[in-house]
Amino acid sequence: MDTMRERFASVTSRLLDEDPRLAVVLADIGVDGFAAAARRHPDRVVNVGIREQLLIGVGGGLALTGLRPIVHTFASFLVERPFEQVKLDFGHQGVGGVLVSAGASYDWPSGGFTHMAPGDVALLDTLDDWTVHVPGHPDEAEALLRHAAAAGDDRVYVRLSVQTNGAPRAVDGAHFLRLREGRGGVVVAVGPLLDNVLAATEGMDVTVLYATTVRPFDGEALRAATGAATADVVIVEPYLAGTSTRSANDALADRPHRVLGLGVGRRELRRYGQLDEHLAAHGLDPRGLRERIAGFLTAPARA
Repeated sequence: MDTMRERFASVTSRLLDEDPRLAVVLADIGVDGFAAAARRHPDRVVNVGIREQLLIGVGGGLALTGLRPIVHTFASFLVERPFEQVKLDFGHQGVGGVLVSAGASYDWPSGGFTHMAPGDVALLDTLDDWTVHVPGHPDEAEALLRHAAAAGDDRVYVRLSVQTNGAPRAVDGAHFLRLREGRGGVVVAVGPLLDNVLAATEGMDVTVLYATTVRPFDGEALRAATGAATADVVIVEPYLAGTSTRSANDALADRPHRVLGLGVGRRELRRYGQLDEHLAAHGLDPRGLRERIAGFLTAPARA
């Protein structure tokens, strides 16, 4: 099976053939995947070199001409390093585009903390009108990329990862999917953490929702899953823990509820290790998730 990033390159190359409005902007990262597309469309595949602020600036400039730019590099270089340009060159100028990241929170541990971006979605949350997709499988990545490319002039962030679930789900770029029914609480699994959540909650009386589009947050799906009574909700995200708890609290503001946000911790892990070791260290492996989910759902609510 190809990776999400490989699927991104192949699908986007085909989209360039199909839609003359699309353009791709790169900063050396991922250039090989677009070599053939660059030969076919030298005016719409642009490599600015290792200049991430320019990467975003060129994307915003292309959008001003009427093109729909698809901008790609590692998440830490796409959202964190050029954040001022994301804020101004897209948001302040009122133009749209598609930011597609790789690397996720710690996909390449040996790259060190410079190549890790667990705070990317939380950082984008400080800006207005960004749609955020977090696919959990290459097929979902393709569906969400096609959705983003055709999304008019919207501002979209697509967060790719080497982590993947075993099977794709039919995602629509908007709504959460209800995969299990239960009465003891609701667990929202985001993107590539779904399989770990399903394994962790096996045999537990909980509803499991699957989220691949986290902004806008599907509050209606959460409300429908919790019902009208007191709600216990756990959100399991592959980035900074607690990133979506405010959205869940807002969705349930008119009813008694508790929300636990699980995800990547704030403490920097300074040993490279392997990806699965980072998952375990942050409690995002099935064993760690089961312990924390069960502990939260069985703990009495405080008065």
